[in-house]
Amino acid sequence: MDKNSVKKRILQLRDEINFHNKLYYDESKNIISDYEYDTKIKELIDLENLNPEFKSLDSPSVKVGGKITKSFQTFDHIQPMLSLSNTYSDQDLFDFDKRVKKILGVDEIEYLCELKYDGVALSISYNNGLFNRALTRGDGSKGDDISNNAMTIKTLPLKLSEAVNLEVRGEAFISKFNFNKLNKDKKDKKEEVFSNPRNTASGSLKMQDSSIVSERKINCFMYSLVSVDENILTQEKSLKYLMDLGFNVPDTYKRCSDINEVKDYINYWEEKRDGLDVETDGIVIKVNSLKYQKILSNTAKSPRWAIAYKYKSESKKTRVIDIQFQVGRTGAITPVAILDPIELGGSIVKRASLHNSNEIERLDIRINDRVFIEKGGEIIPKVTKVDFRERDSKSEEFVFITRCPSCDTLLKSVEDQAIHYCPNYKKCTPQVSGRIEHFISKNAMDIEHIGPETVKGLINKELLNDISDLYKLKYEKIIGLELKIDGENKVRSLKHKSCQNIINSIEKSKKNNFSNVLFGLGIRYVGKTTAEKLAKYFKNIENIKSANFDQLTDVEEIGDKIAESLVKYFNDQENLIILENLVKAGLKFDYEEKKLLESDKLSGQIFVISGTFENFSREQIKLEIEKNSGKVSKSLSSKTSYLLAGENMGPKKKIKAEELKIMIINENQFIKLI
Repeated sequence: MDKNSVKKRILQLRDEINFHNKLYYDESKNIISDYEYDTKIKELIDLENLNPEFKSLDSPSVKVGGKITKSFQTFDHIQPMLSLSNTYSDQDLFDFDKRVKKILGVDEIEYLCELKYDGVALSISYNNGLFNRALTRGDGSKGDDISNNAMTIKTLPLKLSEAVNLEVRGEAFISKFNFNKLNKDKKDKKEEVFSNPRNTASGSLKMQDSSIVSERKINCFMYSLVSVDENILTQEKSLKYLMDLGFNVPDTYKRCSDINEVKDYINYWEEKRDGLDVETDGIVIKVNSLKYQKILSNTAKSPRWAIAYKYKSESKKTRVIDIQFQVGRTGAITPVAILDPIELGGSIVKRASLHNSNEIERLDIRINDRVFIEKGGEIIPKVTKVDFRERDSKSEEFVFITRCPSCDTLLKSVEDQAIHYCPNYKKCTPQVSGRIEHFISKNAMDIEHIGPETVKGLINKELLNDISDLYKLKYEKIIGLELKIDGENKVRSLKHKSCQNIINSIEKSKKNNFSNVLFGLGIRYVGKTTAEKLAKYFKNIENIKSANFDQLTDVEEIGDKIAESLVKYFNDQENLIILENLVKAGLKFDYEEKKLLESDKLSGQIFVISGTFENFSREQIKLEIEKNSGKVSKSLSSKTSYLLAGENMGPKKKIKAEELKIMIINENQFIKLI
């Protein structure tokens, strides 16, 4: 064939393969056999390899994969990937509607409803219309780069219809049909089958070999345009724009004029959703106006302009074989029901948490009872009730333990609560291992190559007694170390590569930010966001250590409970010794200010923000103040320079500002200041 004929044939094959991909993934139709499809793909790949000048990023041959990813790099999201607040009741739904209207100061609000697909959230960026990078949700702030695997998704365009720069969010999933087909192949090969479509999609996207990912036939629906064109004013228009660009957007969304229409949409799909070829667990309700979305803004974890309505969980009955007890890293004792295995919501359930002694008493649950199991939020199994009709007449009431199941220490209970805990904080093995596992976790110090079994093994060998001992581990101390695997009569020996990876990963963790270290300490009630606020406010560990209760509660969102926990932690001499060891090891205990300053126009000025604004969200205003060297406080005091007042400002703040003779300014006056 001459070059023109080759080019013509390549373009023809691409069109045919794209047509069949669209037919298969969008309409569940297959008008050619797998053999014929594979033959066309092979011919295209052969022609492109022989004629590399005709290769193209948007060729369906790219979707076959073949690239190997040894490790997944982590990148920041342009905007955080937040989680939606969930509701299971109509009342919560109507409360959401009232809350939105009150904040916006309107009587009517338009919503866009979309099906909530049970898959894996992805964030994908494009430069000049060409695929750039795909990230997992990760911790919401940053995610793993799975670009090589995402490129194999047949419905994900690698080249858009316009040369635009944008970021989109979507859900990767495996259809019910393809999942059943994968499991049939597994059974035919006498291999262990996959548990459910979501876990299979999630696990596939983190595989090293992208050619295997391609064979899993992962699909992807898009639901959000992050980089919004200024001409697009609604969520509905943004979805239509995504479709025009070539993205796979399901046609099941609907614009609703009020919350009653939203409820009709929910009821409609509750009956119809089982007929879809994709797993769904609810409905996502979004304020349709993008301007309103901006005004409503977000909390630290969730957008205020959206909510997820979750459908009632599937329920099944099984038998309680035993009730066992787990010890958490804080010493809390959690009873767990050991069950006759049942299939529920696409996975096998063998255990369910019973939470505390009150829950056991409320359910009146006993060993050998027949109980009903549901998956809370479609994920966590829980016991909902006991079938007393099937209870054995000789059944005895279950008695909660009085001593720790691990170290045999007498348990204590929290007054007015049903929580029992082991006070042997320093020596109880599950507590020690739990704290170390928390410290090395991805959201904290992200120390790879040390799993829970390795941690327990190192504790048993007395090489780890607390988190600071990690930085005392040496290659020569752990090479050849034999670690017993819990629950099995097996011993694992640490080889050269494993030891080297552990030591390298521990060394690498020293570069983590102060907030990661602070979160990793495992101080009760101090989550990741709280740790970031504390690090930014106090600047270093010495300031936090010396802060009293009142100084701690001055920090935004730090309440009495967190402040009490911090004071208690830093008054413990053994904790201070651990901190001293971590400082000696070279970890970061100083806050590194991000270079965001644009001017010093607001230097020395302290602002309190109240109400909603036309041109900024609350977070954006806060950022503008900080970028111009100002400070933001959550409460008014004699030190406050300005009360920045928006719509629906709290009346108490206005009265107090007038009493303290603090200047009250509006949004336009603030803009002039900066």
